[in-house]
Amino acid sequence: MSMATIVQLTDTHIRPAGQLVHGMVDTYANLTHVLQQLRASRQRIDALVLSGDLTDTGSPEAYRRLRAAVEPVAEELGAKTVYVMGNHDERTAFATEMLGVAAASVDPDVTHDQVVDVAGVRVIALDSTTPGRHDGRLEERQLDWLADQLRERARHGTLLVLHHPPIRSPIAATEYLRLEQPERLAEVLAGSDVRLIICGHNHLTGAAALAGIPVWIGPALSYRIDPIAPVDRHRGLTGFGYSRIDLLGSTLVATAIEATPAEVVYDRPKQDVLEQLAALAAEAG
Repeated sequence: MSMATIVQLTDTHIRPAGQLVHGMVDTYANLTHVLQQLRASRQRIDALVLSGDLTDTGSPEAYRRLRAAVEPVAEELGAKTVYVMGNHDERTAFATEMLGVAAASVDPDVTHDQVVDVAGVRVIALDSTTPGRHDGRLEERQLDWLADQLRERARHGTLLVLHHPPIRSPIAATEYLRLEQPERLAEVLAGSDVRLIICGHNHLTGAAALAGIPVWIGPALSYRIDPIAPVDRHRGLTGFGYSRIDLLGSTLVATAIEATPAEVVYDRPKQDVLEQLAALAAEAG
């Protein structure tokens, strides 16, 4: 049984009411569809982590729209919310609308980095954005701050969240837009209690490792890119999903969840399935 469950929602790209992403994707409908799925599951969810590109253009109205959808569901679930900056986000609007910071006190050059305890898992979120750029970067002061946080180990280890993947990509466009100088981050993480790094940005699902730590690129909640498009083409496709991150023993396990509406192949009582599997195991000796 999971000791903690964290749901990662990434690249929501919410726009103001009536606006579609790329003229055809209703990202707000995708978000509310997933939130209702989480409510209907009636499963324990300890936190909702939104790992960047919360809005498509940094519009304050879009942030308010997103928060009005997410917060009531999080409250009903008893889940904490962790909002993380992405390259499509705007620091001042993000800080005022999502973090409750007074606009007059927001410095657009200061990153929004956070630490949140989630059922004994320390969630550290780093703002890997630079205003006006789509690739990622961590400043020296952020790495120093991260090193300070990691000097003391957390009860169930640390989950690191950032928007830009700190790993290579086989796709030219996403390779161009990844986190710069990931080796600097790797130096800080070596020997730490970070058990998993989760990110988004690439609009695909992928995995690798940094400093021996698993890296998970969660599926986007808006649309996906085609990871094996026809030669010399880069294209986006309809479809969306999210991830669940479960603490199982001493391991954080990432699971991609397809949310695009689909026909049900079968729907059986869970206990029947478990009993069938137990019987098969018994027969096999």
